[in-house]
Amino acid sequence: MAQSLSITHRFDQLRTLIEFIASNPCPCSDGTIFSCPQIEPIFRFSIHGYCKVGNFDDALYAFRTMCRLIDGRPSVEVCNILLHGFVKCGRFDRALEFYNDEMVRYRVKPDVVSFNILISGYCRNSRFESALEMFKEMREMGCDPNVVTFNTLIKGLFREGKVEEGIGMVNEMIELGYRISDVTCEILVHGLCKEGRVLQACEMLVELSKRGVLPKGYDYFGLMEVLCREGNVVRALELIYQLWDRGSVPSLIACTVMVDGLSRSGKSEEALRLVEKMVKEGMVLDIVTFNCVLQDICNVGRTEEANKLRLLASSKGLEPDAMTYKILVTGYTEEGNQKEGELVVDEMLDRGFIPDLASYNKLMNGLSNCRRSTLKANKFGC
Repeated sequence: MAQSLSITHRFDQLRTLIEFIASNPCPCSDGTIFSCPQIEPIFRFSIHGYCKVGNFDDALYAFRTMCRLIDGRPSVEVCNILLHGFVKCGRFDRALEFYNDEMVRYRVKPDVVSFNILISGYCRNSRFESALEMFKEMREMGCDPNVVTFNTLIKGLFREGKVEEGIGMVNEMIELGYRISDVTCEILVHGLCKEGRVLQACEMLVELSKRGVLPKGYDYFGLMEVLCREGNVVRALELIYQLWDRGSVPSLIACTVMVDGLSRSGKSEEALRLVEKMVKEGMVLDIVTFNCVLQDICNVGRTEEANKLRLLASSKGLEPDAMTYKILVTGYTEEGNQKEGELVVDEMLDRGFIPDLASYNKLMNGLSNCRRSTLKANKFGC
């Protein structure tokens, strides 16, 4: 009932239910010195529901009522629901009051989640020194921090403009044996880029990779985007290869950003090599980006290499479209390579990319201007 009333926001009836439970002890506790073990779970649903809608007066009423009915102290999990609710709704002052008054009164020992909530609250309210004091208190109470604790503090340090301290805390985290997460890397890279220290962000990722602590799934496409936007595609490409060689495979979107940056910078050779490496790793670009790469390669008179790349990508799942073939045919035409051009036209015909005889003849005539050829109109039964 408590869960159903909470989920459907029938809080007046929920209050009535709480009052009924408080005045009518559960029959399972009759004749014993113990209270019903289901009291706390019932009230947990109620407190969570109240906090979710910002009704903290009723949430505290439910909490205090529960404390009178249960044996011993309330669980820290229930207290964390209230702490999180206060912080999330911008009532950090009440979160501190609850921590210093209610949790102390009922002798509830805070856990790592409790401290993380309060540290985050201090950081959100631009009280970073207090967050560090809370971190110190946490350690003194024998509660070990986790990756969330460090991420919160690192983000707070960067927000305060304390870049070196933020980097130092990342290093401290690693030295203490904590594995950095994708979020840690994101905070680090974003913080450095925001301060205009993009190249240092690259160096940090390479260093983390060398130390074997860079998360395998970390997607550094955001850094690729910043480097390419600033015109530093050479460093971006170096970074991709440096991390890739150490096992940090870039995401498809990171590679797409890199290929686009290389194409815009006129570095068709580098784009070709990157796409070849991608395809060999089983990564296939979207057809629009792939066609742009083919066009760049053909523009510098290397249509044969472009076609080989197309065949390799097709074996890995690429579905060429009509534009793919037209780029290749045009490239072969301009290079005077009639034989290979005709093979591509025939493939277009077989795959249904040539709608009629006139279109077929137009393509073949273009090739025959380079070298005489015989039209294969018999494919149409002519």
